Amino acid sequence: QVQLVESGGGLVQPGDSLTLSCTASGPTVTSRQMAWFRQAPGKEREFVAAITQNGGSTSYAGPVKARFTVSRDNDRNTVNLHMNNLKLEDTAVYYCAAAKPSVPWRRLIGVVQERDFDSWGRGTQVTVSS
Repeated sequence: QVQLVESGGGLVQPGDSLTLSCTASGPTVTSRQMAWFRQAPGKEREFVAAITQNGGSTSYAGPVKARFTVSRDNDRNTVNLHMNNLKLEDTAVYYCAAAKPSVPWRRLIGVVQERDFDSWGRGTQVTVSS
């Protein structure tokens, strides 16, 4: 089982940047595809971004594409989400998740489903407010 802990959330203004970090632990961390999800107040949790085991490929949800960048450092067992030009609608709790070992990369592109992930962090709050 992979343990995940998110950090870096906070209160920012529209147009600001913020970087979230996910620290992972467990015997198979570096072999897992990883992703970020978010849940806004009153809404269902939604996919944000994903990254392959070696960081060579990434995928993004439409609303964050070109503004968010996902990266990973396997030496430090961290996955980061750098968010630029934050908008009011980016306000949410952001979660880090590890994909099940059997999930192929193609399932982390487009419509990404929570059932393909078996480890979740507790989340970190990002609030964008003027």
